[in-house]
Amino acid sequence: MIEAVGLTKRYGAKTAVYNLSFQVRPGTVTGFLGPNGSGKSTTMRMILGLDQPSAGHVTIGGYPYNKLPNAPRQVGALLDAKAMHGGRAARNHLLCLAQLAGIPARRVDEVLGVVGLQDVAKKRSKGFSLGMGQRLGIAAALLGDPQVLLFDEPVNGLDPEGILWVRNLMKSLAAEGRTVFVSSHLMSEMALTAEHLIVIGRGQLMADMSVQEFIARNSADFARVRVPDGPDAGGAAREKLTAALTEAGGQVLPEQDGALRVTGLPLPRISDLAHGADVRLWELSPHQASLEEAYMRMTQGAVDYRSTTDQRAGLQQPLPPGAVPPAQMPVPGQGQSGWYAPPPPQPHQPGQPMQQVQQVQQVQQGHNPYAAPQQPPAGPAPTTAPAPAPAPTMDKDAR
Repeated sequence: MIEAVGLTKRYGAKTAVYNLSFQVRPGTVTGFLGPNGSGKSTTMRMILGLDQPSAGHVTIGGYPYNKLPNAPRQVGALLDAKAMHGGRAARNHLLCLAQLAGIPARRVDEVLGVVGLQDVAKKRSKGFSLGMGQRLGIAAALLGDPQVLLFDEPVNGLDPEGILWVRNLMKSLAAEGRTVFVSSHLMSEMALTAEHLIVIGRGQLMADMSVQEFIARNSADFARVRVPDGPDAGGAAREKLTAALTEAGGQVLPEQDGALRVTGLPLPRISDLAHGADVRLWELSPHQASLEEAYMRMTQGAVDYRSTTDQRAGLQQPLPPGAVPPAQMPVPGQGQSGWYAPPPPQPHQPGQPMQQVQQVQQVQQGHNPYAAPQQPPAGPAPTTAPAPAPAPTMDKDAR
């Protein structure tokens, strides 16, 4: 088991991780999620003893990593698939690691077969593709048959077959009672692989719960309703149904394709109300939020790097006389109110410190209460209110 207590890491005035406490239990695949710069890689480096925490501690099986006897036999990790000597053959790279940890040479051939690289075992790793490098890194993590495994973006560069293989590998390792801790930005893959989630934003804990509970707390399921189309009947039927659903306590939002999104009412109740209003339905289907939608709702206030619209200043060519500009294609979901609406404030649970609830709410609102204080510039006092201080910049390893 991995246990972090009050884990904090500062680089001068920059706070990469603050007061992070969690447990990664054996027998399940635990996903580690967070926006770029949130401190995931820094946290993993502290778990493996590569970075020393400024405060707090983290243990593996009750011991710091550097106090574990023959740590490579107990902990396997993939943090950087390119962390190898490119001039060495794949087998020689693993053989060096095996000899340092007292692992028999036959184990090298075993893990090469597990990751599917037995046919290129004698080729230099510098000629490997990104996916082949990932497989070699996973082989290095499995070399000592460890009980604790950490993977940072393990499916980068893998083809669909490789992604499926990694997914099944993670599940099989957890089913054997091992501790599996996986960091990834692929929400669809995490939804299929992980059973438990730890989510951080700007170095602070935002969620520590099962995947199902995370989706339920940070999303709103709705029903999609469609009535017969038509210039007259369709509009009248929609208005009649909208009035009936609203009167019954439902919330109704129109979608771009003419359907209605209904929340606050179960599907049987919607069907009964439509029948009572003499409105024929062409569609009545449930929609359950995905992990990606729930993740976006929770973390949108903790994102440090946001894109802007490309204005293409000075690059637009004038249209010839009489030419018609191309029509802009609508983006599904864009402009619909509430698609990624921020979640409501989390109620205070019994036994949960009120300070932790307030900290999570501040992160969701885009504030970092642990930012280093900014020194005001010397000079006369400004006549207008100063702009709020920006959140601390994360170090290059934190993401």
